[in-house]
Amino acid sequence: MPWIAIALTIGCLLAASGLVVAESRNLGAAGVLSKVAASTTFVLLALSLHAAASTYGQLVLLALVLSWIGDVFLLGRRSVLFLSGLGSFLLAHVAFSVAFATGALSTSAFLVGLIFASAIGVITLRWLWGWLDAPYKVAVAAYVVAIVAMCTMAIAHSAASQSWLAAVGAVAFAASDISVARDRFVVSAFLNKAWGLPVYYSAQLLLAWSIT
Repeated sequence: MPWIAIALTIGCLLAASGLVVAESRNLGAAGVLSKVAASTTFVLLALSLHAAASTYGQLVLLALVLSWIGDVFLLGRRSVLFLSGLGSFLLAHVAFSVAFATGALSTSAFLVGLIFASAIGVITLRWLWGWLDAPYKVAVAAYVVAIVAMCTMAIAHSAASQSWLAAVGAVAFAASDISVARDRFVVSAFLNKAWGLPVYYSAQLLLAWSIT
C-alpha cells in the first residue's frame, strides 16, 4: 500500500473524529474546518490511488467530488442549501452506480441486492414520508431510488470481482444517509451525527480504496 494513501486515510479518520467532537461541543468554526478537511482528504486519497488511470477510477473520483460538494452545501441549514446538497449526493450515487456498471456484474447478486435494497428503501421512505413537506417528497423519493440503484450495482459488482470494498462502502454510505435524514426531518440530535459521520467517512474511504 502506498504510504501517501495510508497517511491520507488516517488523516481523514482523524479529521472526521475532530468533526464529531466539534459537533458534540457546538464548535462551529472547528466543525467546518474538520468537515472540509475530512472530505478533501478522501478526494485526495482517490487521486493518490491513480483514479485518473481507469474509467472506474475516474467515475469514483467524480462521485467523491460530488460528495465533497454535497458536504459543503450541508454546512448550511437553509432549505435551498440542503436541497442543493441532496442533489449533489444524488448525482454522487448515480456516478458510483455507473462506476460499478463498468466492471463485471453477478446476475444472481444483482437480483438479491435489488430485493434487499428495495425493501430497505421502501421501509425508509414510508418512515420518512409523514415528516416530509411537499417540496421534499419528490426529492427524497428520487434520492432513495438512487441509493437503491447504487447498493444493488455495488453488490453485483463486488460479487463478480470478489472484492467487497465497493459493496460495504455503498451500504455504509446508504446507512449514513439515514442519519442525515433523521437529523433533518425527524429529530435533530447529536446522536445522529455521532454514528452517522464516522460511518459516512468510512464509506467514502472504502469506496476510494475500491479503485485498487
